[in-house]
Amino acid sequence: MQNIYFDNNATTPLDPAVREAMAPYLAEWFGNPASSHRFGEAARRGLELAREQVAGLLGCHPGRIVCNSGGTEGNNTAILSAVWGNPGKKHIISSQVEHGSVLAPLEFLAAQGYEVELLGVDENGGLDLEALKGAIRVDTALVSLMGANNETGVIWPIAEIAAICREREVLFHCDAIQLAGKAVLSAEALGVDYLTIAGHKLHGPKGAGALYVGRTAPFTPLIMGSGQENGRRAGTENVPGLVGLGQACALAMGMDAALHQRLAALRDSLEAGIVAAIPGVRVNGAASPRLVNTINVSFRHAASAGLIQDLDAGGIAVSAHAACESGDLDPSHVLRAMRVPEPFLHGTLRLSLSRYNTAEEVAALLALLPKAVARSRQGFAL
Repeated sequence: MQNIYFDNNATTPLDPAVREAMAPYLAEWFGNPASSHRFGEAARRGLELAREQVAGLLGCHPGRIVCNSGGTEGNNTAILSAVWGNPGKKHIISSQVEHGSVLAPLEFLAAQGYEVELLGVDENGGLDLEALKGAIRVDTALVSLMGANNETGVIWPIAEIAAICREREVLFHCDAIQLAGKAVLSAEALGVDYLTIAGHKLHGPKGAGALYVGRTAPFTPLIMGSGQENGRRAGTENVPGLVGLGQACALAMGMDAALHQRLAALRDSLEAGIVAAIPGVRVNGAASPRLVNTINVSFRHAASAGLIQDLDAGGIAVSAHAACESGDLDPSHVLRAMRVPEPFLHGTLRLSLSRYNTAEEVAALLALLPKAVARSRQGFAL
């Protein structure tokens, strides 16, 4: 049976060069990077090289990078650091379409007495910058907005958002987890105060990520203990994972425009094929700038769960929305915020490609998908 993977916004396959870079730190150089013998020194050198590689991708000094376990920890740390650093300000701005690792800490803070304001989006997932300007107040502690949506791939103008926040002297956190490796990222040029990435979204390992912290941004460790990461994140570092993250970042820096153009062409070919072959289709976010690898498509009077199972039985992996919400049978909060019509909400697929996907794999999906949709529609309760 074929084995085709179109769920790269959930996680990506490990690049062979990343696996090769990690291997010595899983075997001979297994020491604790805080130890002073040669095993520890080797681990420490690997860790600091990784920090330099991450900083290279993010266009910043290595000292601005806090290594951690991934996107969820990075987002939580940034949000809590910002509000704890401004105890007199109790207003936070975010959006209705953020990832759960942003929305959950905001819900926690709302229960602690903070006022959380979630901006809406238009029908194409776009953000109204004038609405953002109007929402910022003298007591706003933080603006937290993603760079690219994990479900639709819709990209927001981070540099413009950062400029608005700087002008009003408000801290800005950007969840850039889906942007890293797919677009040019320079945290210092963008002007953000905090920026989050995760290794497993750009062909690195799971369990390794990084948080950029600006020079003047307040910071409070989320995890406290023996003072690793210059006192910013306690706990023995995951050296093999972070070495893998660093190598993934180095590889991402080497990706040229031709590769991104090939991926965009592959995405467009798949999207056009779906629209041509299947009636009653809605491509969500199609009129907005999007990641070159992402299609979010809804089929009228179909069911996502059945489509996913049918395609999986045919050897093709896709998803409906964020992997961490895959057990949730309710329609996506992102699509509800975009006011996707009810007949389309329940039949949505997220198709996310990587540099490893091929035209032959796109053709295989286009051969199976129309049949899967037709079967789903037969069983859908109208």
